[in-house]
Amino acid sequence: MRTADPNPLDGHTAPAEQTPPREHTTPAEPTRVHGAAADPAHVHDSATAPARGHTTPAEPSPVHGAVVDPARGRAVPADPSRGHGAPAAPARGHTDPGESATSRVRGTAAPAQGRAVPADPTCGHPVPAEQAAAQGYGAPVAPAQGRAVPADPVPGPATPVEPARWPDIVVLPAASRARTVVTAGLVRRALGRLPLRARFAGSAEVGLGGPLIEVRDPAAFHARVGTNGLVGFGESYMAGEWDAPDPVAVLTVLAGHAAELIPAPLQRLRGLWAPRHPHDERNTPDGSRANISRHYDLSNDLFALFLDDTLTYSSAVFRGFPASRDRLAAAQHRKIDRLLDLADVGEGTRLLEIGTGWGELALRAAARGARVTSLTLSREQRALARQRVSAADLDERVSIELCDYREARGEYDAVVSVEMIEAVGADFWPVYFRALDQRLAPGGRVALQAITMPHERMLASRDTFTWIHKYVFPGGLIPSTRAIEETARDHTGLRLVRRDAFGAHYAETLRLWRERFTERADAVEALGFDDVFHRLWTFYLAYSEAGFRAGYLDVQQYLFTKENPGR
Repeated sequence: MRTADPNPLDGHTAPAEQTPPREHTTPAEPTRVHGAAADPAHVHDSATAPARGHTTPAEPSPVHGAVVDPARGRAVPADPSRGHGAPAAPARGHTDPGESATSRVRGTAAPAQGRAVPADPTCGHPVPAEQAAAQGYGAPVAPAQGRAVPADPVPGPATPVEPARWPDIVVLPAASRARTVVTAGLVRRALGRLPLRARFAGSAEVGLGGPLIEVRDPAAFHARVGTNGLVGFGESYMAGEWDAPDPVAVLTVLAGHAAELIPAPLQRLRGLWAPRHPHDERNTPDGSRANISRHYDLSNDLFALFLDDTLTYSSAVFRGFPASRDRLAAAQHRKIDRLLDLADVGEGTRLLEIGTGWGELALRAAARGARVTSLTLSREQRALARQRVSAADLDERVSIELCDYREARGEYDAVVSVEMIEAVGADFWPVYFRALDQRLAPGGRVALQAITMPHERMLASRDTFTWIHKYVFPGGLIPSTRAIEETARDHTGLRLVRRDAFGAHYAETLRLWRERFTERADAVEALGFDDVFHRLWTFYLAYSEAGFRAGYLDVQQYLFTKENPGR
């Protein structure tokens, strides 16, 4: 899994839990079968299909939302803006009583081109220790010293698992007894040194005390992990071979101690056994279209089950913690308004949006008087976004186009792109930033929101095929702050003016999504999604939240400007 200690970059990046959207200015250059069943008539193909049919020893990597596109065995991220058949979303979302959707806060950061950008001093306070304890994050519990735990029957998925859809879940990977025994020893040794409790059926608990992980089928668990590394770890959860009362707490501990999980000699040899990305998942124009299609071919109804009324699938910005569900829509509007403020979007602004989502940002920009061109690669996304634009009577101001960012034309006063760079791929980062530069008028502004990870960790994992790639987000790569800033500096005339980090807000956003998804399990099943799919999504949401809580992942808002030679 993508976990590591955060790596401060030029003094700007801090662990996510400690890094609100702070207002600072940055310089421009710095063969056991679980069960098989006939294909149930009520389950659509896109609901339960597995990802690629091959297993791979790699690390899963939490990224921007996702799911599996069963028909092709790929995964699909959850930017709810895509998909089909979802009920029409509110044209412009809802603002919670007592909170202005266009709220501005006092305080200013260093102005760009003479304009001060409002600061938000309420952002980014870490979750208090007592709150974290109440939520079960790392609360110490004395381990059971030397007591064997009776072997519980392995429950497995609640619904029959279809071999054609989940081949790597139904059938265990071939693993020699020697490999399994060695893996068991390494796993127990690693977990025994961590602040958690690991309970293996039929043997004693290990660990220093803390959140509980229950391994119900140790033989299967060790076979998967020994053969496929952390991809196998995720697949073992999908198969029901291990579980946890609080998976976020367990995964947060693992994320915070990633360097201790794999012995140093094996880490040095990682390049010899870690699998590489499939060539057909490169983000060429055709590859990007295929990846986006695989991402968003699920029913929009699924996303409507756990998102707020704005149908926004990116980090919100809250006023304080703990965040409450009834404030999520206002927090999403606050995030959008911060980006529009950074880009100086107002009456008459020509705005290019790269990555439409479900259209909330485009609608909000148009309400300010901007003329918006929004690009997407999803036909379903375009159709639903256009419905929302028409419902808001904004057809004269908003155009939703089926278009790759490389094919964009025209000149714009501002460009905004929210959590889209994660789908670009390192090979195409220079192309992406040149496209932004080419479309921007002199004196214009670019506002980006991006998930980031430490630079050294990004370099170590950028070529590895992970659990997230296999089941959630094919072709995806989370950049580092350094990679973003250096690419923009070296390949464009854009100048970095500011960067604000607010990873703790993403952890809270994910918590709200995860809790609602869990509460609506029956509704998920009613849509035709099987239990393996449900466990996949549960693991994905918990695992992503843990990445932000551990400080391994962060999320940033950037402002770049293009010099006006006439000044």
